Amino acid sequence: MIRRLFLLLWGLLTSYPMIAQQREKYEFMRNLPVYTDSLIADLTYPLAWGNSDIKDFSTWRKTARQKVLDCMLTPPPAPADGYDVKVLYEEQRDGYKARKITLRLSRYYTVPAYILIPDGKGPFPAVNVLHDHGAHLFIGKEKVVRPLACEDSTVIKDAEEWLAGYGNQFFGDYLAQHGYVVLATDAPMWGERGQKEGPRRDRYDMIAGNMMMYGVDLSAYMTYDDVSATDYLATMPEVDASRIGCTGWSMGAYRAWMLAALSDHIKASASVCWMVTTDEQMSMKYQRTENGGFANCLPGLRRWLDYPHVASIACPKAMLFINGSQDKLFPVAGVEKAFQIMHEVWKSQGADENLETELWDMPHRCPVSAQQRVLDFFRKHL
Repeated sequence: MIRRLFLLLWGLLTSYPMIAQQREKYEFMRNLPVYTDSLIADLTYPLAWGNSDIKDFSTWRKTARQKVLDCMLTPPPAPADGYDVKVLYEEQRDGYKARKITLRLSRYYTVPAYILIPDGKGPFPAVNVLHDHGAHLFIGKEKVVRPLACEDSTVIKDAEEWLAGYGNQFFGDYLAQHGYVVLATDAPMWGERGQKEGPRRDRYDMIAGNMMMYGVDLSAYMTYDDVSATDYLATMPEVDASRIGCTGWSMGAYRAWMLAALSDHIKASASVCWMVTTDEQMSMKYQRTENGGFANCLPGLRRWLDYPHVASIACPKAMLFINGSQDKLFPVAGVEKAFQIMHEVWKSQGADENLETELWDMPHRCPVSAQQRVLDFFRKHL
């Protein structure tokens, strides 16, 4: 009887709506510290080109790149015996072959990837097509390349539904149809590199925090893998290693300009909907509840370089940035500041014609028109 009464009371207590407890004094609100303005004011970016005491640009690029790598913490150890590529499945498509492979990018792990190879005699120009975040982790590479027939029907269905953000067109297949070798890999935590318990966005930050306890950074692993995958792309006999580009939308755009800054194999990069300055991105004035996240968090880097400063390490490479004026993730004021900062760097090196920055009347999307613009850009530079 007593046990029944206890269970009844416990059920009533646990089913009663929880009332948020609040203290009169507090230090954080809307996921930011109340002293946000002071933090932003103290970001002076002493290593940015123009702020740094280094006046030789090649020396600055080397120093700035090393600072980024330092903030990326310990890299995943290289594989002992090469990439150990295994072809799991291959199918012929309209004008190109599609392969699913595994690629050993570290002694720790292999990475599932799709490779698209145009029909005909190569070597061909190549593009590393980098998938987005979207708070949707069930698929990764399948967001940008049409899944092969070997994939589970739930993966194929999910990829087709995700296409809305890409104007119902697979970005990677579109490039392959126009003569480019295309590589697409799963980033850590996406697709076949996810967690056993299933793709839960709320666990991403927890896992990223746990990774830091090992002295490594999950976002950095994503970039390290993008660099290593591009190194592999350059070794393929079907690829002209002097004509490799990278592109992506949203987090894929972030991955693209980071890759261009850190990989000497990248000749041209195109980013759709990811560029901004920290002072606008992390401000309270836009009433946003998520301002960044572990997917683009490198410890301490903002104390040295802002996003456009890091992208400028790629100068004088050919770079295309498209952002949307209706994109609620990236305030227009921050986008325009970032574009101006990068143009000043490219102008300082007499290469401003290589930097193309555009603000489109669109929300956070990668429509077919943007993909066409990227293709035209690669035709010009690759």
